[in-house]
Amino acid sequence: MKLNHKSTLLAGVAMALCLSSVAANAESIRFWTTEEQPERLARQEQMASDFAAATGHTVEVIPVTESDLGTRATAAFAAGDLPDVIYHPLQYALPWADAGILDTDAATDVIEALGEDTFAPGALGMAANADGYASVPVDGWTQMLVYRADKFEEAGLEPPTTYANVLAAVEALHNPPSMYGFVAATKIDENFMSQVLEHVFLANGVSPVGPDGIEPLDEAATIEVLEFYKAIAKASPPGDLYWDQSRTLYFSGNAAMIIWSPFILDELAGLRDSAPPTINDDPTSRDLAAATGIVTNFAGPSNPDGAAWGDIRYFGITSDASTDAAMEFVQYSMNEGYGQTLAIAPEGKFPVRRGTAENPGQFSDLWATLDVGVDRKAPLGDLYDQAMIDEIVGGLDVAQRWGVSDGQLAVASKIINSQVINRLVREFIDGERDAAATVAELNTAIASVQ
Repeated sequence: MKLNHKSTLLAGVAMALCLSSVAANAESIRFWTTEEQPERLARQEQMASDFAAATGHTVEVIPVTESDLGTRATAAFAAGDLPDVIYHPLQYALPWADAGILDTDAATDVIEALGEDTFAPGALGMAANADGYASVPVDGWTQMLVYRADKFEEAGLEPPTTYANVLAAVEALHNPPSMYGFVAATKIDENFMSQVLEHVFLANGVSPVGPDGIEPLDEAATIEVLEFYKAIAKASPPGDLYWDQSRTLYFSGNAAMIIWSPFILDELAGLRDSAPPTINDDPTSRDLAAATGIVTNFAGPSNPDGAAWGDIRYFGITSDASTDAAMEFVQYSMNEGYGQTLAIAPEGKFPVRRGTAENPGQFSDLWATLDVGVDRKAPLGDLYDQAMIDEIVGGLDVAQRWGVSDGQLAVASKIINSQVINRLVREFIDGERDAAATVAELNTAIASVQ
């Protein structure tokens, strides 16, 4: 249909009125992010620009070093100058909500608008409180038990989903120095050992904290943990071991199993020159990736449901926010802009929101198409089969950390940071005392942590 001059004029006036209405309602919000590397900042600034184009709201993206985040947020809260939205790690969600830094009603409204059942339950549960949710889960990763699936298949072994299966595989595959059954963390002053041990304790349902704070470890279940860990340590090379030896020995083909973060996924496939697989003469080979399997949910004999050790990140809408605009930004970042959010670092940003009500697998499927790697790029879906992709993402359904469900994460963090568990487990491995005496020592040491 051909518009006459009058119709064109009226259409122009209507558009101008619409744009002026958007401009009149537009707000400027501030967004603190701990993703401060230049390439990652650029992606977030592009998303902010796209959001501004869609809504009229402008977003100032402000990088904050993660180690400074707690003190900066506390100071800004005292000054009444909090940003509108903060991208933050798990440990701040519930304490900040209790302190009044976060607007839990706003976060809960966003989650309900997007659909609670579209989020990974574990990621939601970690931020749940009596009033709803402290923050909106954005992304996360779960620690993985990485294993030589080809060797397991050749030996007729079940995947290492349980203590028993791991020990059966150690018995079958341990043949040092050509093949170590495991490379367990034993360097007590490394945070890596703390993470691995927490994962193994969680797998058997053991925690040093409960609803009222520190509580004694269950003796029988803790003895199972200690005996298991001693067995995998004895199937490891001698010395003080941490992430470096774990990766090196697995990459050279001399380890059947290790525990590692998902940041190993691109390296396994030869996409990072600084950490190439050396299983053959081609540092860009994908052969090791093809021969690898992973387990995220791992179970001990006293906890058959198992657990996954998870690190989740959240969007917190603050109590000083321009609430409506902040909520719009978070919803956009978790919906239309979610691909950009995950693309910041896909190997460490598993989608905690799997999809929408209409397309439940939309974001999981999208994530598998995002490029990972440093010196070379490829989508995870090209490197690993669908069953492995499903296992990677599925860990977030059951992701746990000590103290989260009991509201005692801060107490648990003090225990972990003291490294008393690392030290006493290592002494047990080295034969300084038996398992029952070690449990008693652990309870005494944990109770004295301030």
